Amino acid sequence: MEIVACKGCGKLFNYLQGERICPACKSKLEDKFLEVKKFVRENPNIDIAELSEAMDVTVRQINRWVREERLVFSDDSPIGLPCEGCGTTIKTGRFCDKCKTELAIGFRHAAGADHKKEPEQPKRKAASDNRMRFLDN
Repeated sequence: MEIVACKGCGKLFNYLQGERICPACKSKLEDKFLEVKKFVRENPNIDIAELSEAMDVTVRQINRWVREERLVFSDDSPIGLPCEGCGTTIKTGRFCDKCKTELAIGFRHAAGADHKKEPEQPKRKAASDNRMRFLDN
C-alpha cells in the first residue's frame, strides 16, 4: 500500500490501484458519469464541447469514459474518436472492429494458438518387449 494525495481534493489516502483519487472523489466522479450518461441519452446529437460545458465535465474525462467503453454514442452522433490503430472515426473504445480483429489474430499468432497440434501417435513396442520378465532374487 502507498499513501498518496488525491488528484481531486488533495487529501491523503491509501492507494491500492487504479486512478489516484480518494474513494469520496471516486464516488462523486461515478455520480457525474451517471448524470452525463443520462444527458447523452436524452440529447443523442450533442457535440462533445457542448456536452462538456453543459455537464461541467472536462473533454478529457468524457474521452476517457468513451475509451473505456463506458460511454457509447449513437451512429448519427457528431461525437467520435480516432481509432488508435488506423485513425478511423469510432464511437467507443480504442480500436475499430477491423483493428480489433487484426490485433486478436496477431495475439493468437504470437501465443502459438493458431498452430494446430497434431495428436501424438502412441509408441509401438518392439516385438522383443512382449516377452515375460522375471526378477532375480
